[in-house]
Amino acid sequence: MLEIGRTIVSMDIIEKQFLCDLLKCKGACCVEGDSGAPVTPEEAEAIKEAYPEVQSYIPKAHQDEISKQGFAVIDLDGDLVTPLVNNRQCAYTYEEKGILKCGIEKAFLDGKIKFRKPVSCHLFPIRITEYKRFDAVNYQKIDICKPGRQCGKSEKLPLYVFLKEPLIRKYGEEWYEQLSYAAENYPQQK
Repeated sequence: MLEIGRTIVSMDIIEKQFLCDLLKCKGACCVEGDSGAPVTPEEAEAIKEAYPEVQSYIPKAHQDEISKQGFAVIDLDGDLVTPLVNNRQCAYTYEEKGILKCGIEKAFLDGKIKFRKPVSCHLFPIRITEYKRFDAVNYQKIDICKPGRQCGKSEKLPLYVFLKEPLIRKYGEEWYEQLSYAAENYPQQK
């Protein structure tokens, strides 16, 4: 494990290779799991503010679920998460050529909103558990991401490099520079 600032980072973050392969996984991370994507209260508010623009990107059935459930819900573990459709698929998703995509991110990429998407989604398959004194930064290895592992291995792309942008979004440039330094010097320490 690495300690950077107030984070404890699993060595998997620098050792594992990863590159999402949407053509193979079809956006399964937007469907699989016990509940919706974790969001902070600030992110739930940002989604609420952006929703008039996001709404046009998602199917009517999803809009109906958001109207019923709200912009974010509390799951069985007591966490704030995105609402689901049929207790399975994130309500903010839409399908394009057989691949699930994020309506929030699409509105962002089209320049209609300033909020990209929940940082938990942006960081996936990295998962962060926040404790009082530190954040645990871990790689969540799940079956649906096997194509991403294979693609990352063939491209020789470390997970922390693939997720550079969301890691900087979460912890800042200086934190990421420390992570990069540790990763670049790690093989010599083995």
